[in-house]
Amino acid sequence: MSRRSRSTALASVAPLSLICALSLAPPVTQAADYARASFGKLPDGRAVEAVTLSNGKGVKAAVINYGAALQSLVMPDRAGKLADVTLGYASLDGYLTKPEYFGATVGRFANRLAEGRFTLDGKVYQTPRNDNGNALHGGERGFDKVLWEIVDVKRGDTASVRMRYVSKDGDQGYPGTLTVFATYSLNEANELRIEYTATTDRATIANITNHAYWNLAGEGAAVGAMGHLLTIPAEHYTPVNAKLIPTGELKPVANTVFDFRTPQPIGARVREARDPQIGYGKGYDHNFMIARDVAKEPRLLARVEEPTTGRGFELLSNQPALQFYSGNFMDGTVIGKSGRAYRQGDALVLEPQLPPDVPNQPKLGSARLEPGTTYRNVIVYRLFVNGAQAH
Repeated sequence: MSRRSRSTALASVAPLSLICALSLAPPVTQAADYARASFGKLPDGRAVEAVTLSNGKGVKAAVINYGAALQSLVMPDRAGKLADVTLGYASLDGYLTKPEYFGATVGRFANRLAEGRFTLDGKVYQTPRNDNGNALHGGERGFDKVLWEIVDVKRGDTASVRMRYVSKDGDQGYPGTLTVFATYSLNEANELRIEYTATTDRATIANITNHAYWNLAGEGAAVGAMGHLLTIPAEHYTPVNAKLIPTGELKPVANTVFDFRTPQPIGARVREARDPQIGYGKGYDHNFMIARDVAKEPRLLARVEEPTTGRGFELLSNQPALQFYSGNFMDGTVIGKSGRAYRQGDALVLEPQLPPDVPNQPKLGSARLEPGTTYRNVIVYRLFVNGAQAH
């Protein structure tokens, strides 16, 4: 499919005449706002806060500073009914006792590192192996399991919360002291933006993203996410081995179960185990290559729509790759905010990032970060309701 035809296909699934950008209430003049509340205490007595960002169109995003995590995202459907569309826990206890990366900021290195090891300037660094012999999402105590400092909150045309965490030299085996900022913002155009920046005092690697689990029917809905329509404008994906480490190959998506260049129900091919890649991941848990470079500004990485409610979002980022995970390892042992057990296929995860294991596979790119430079991942969710009627 040509670049022009891909653009035409994406545009055709979201004609502006059919999408109401959550304009389900009369116009309001109020600005985007925030509210702060307690979210419990850590075992050492430190307080955890929740900051809820809201706008005049019914959208609310709750962020907790434990794991710099998106704890909930409430939005209306085409009938104006509000629902929380991200999975997670109702209280801090769940995040502490059974962490599942719900909505969390993950790093220093998101995704997998083969055998938890990488080489930088001739020196081998070993990080904790917390996933089938590999390192996953930064190690045993990644950014999802630490308390971030809230440094700023704002209201106005855009409501935002900015958090900081300093990962010391040697933390989880990584070199250099890494100072990281996570900023969540919500505006009246129904754009939820997450921006990660990081600087270091010596050469290191960085790959930071958000791990929100989405079910646009509602996190407590009887139906899961397998009926969601997903579009990913990627020509290639990276096949993996049995331990979910990329083989180094870039494989065309054409004529495979990984072709999401036009809208496809996630569940239509998620069990197609005749493709061994689906068997390895028990579904989708694969990296899609949108580009080969980090862009200056966000570009379209995916579009998701839940047909029965009309809820959806376009996902943009400046990162070149997108990890798509179809919730394959949820097994009913986690009880979510609505009191329902989360099972396989109840959500999808879309993680804009650098390719997995890229420090060990330079053909796929580079995660190197030098002193005097800034790592930056800008993630934008453009929320919409398809077919809604304005009042």
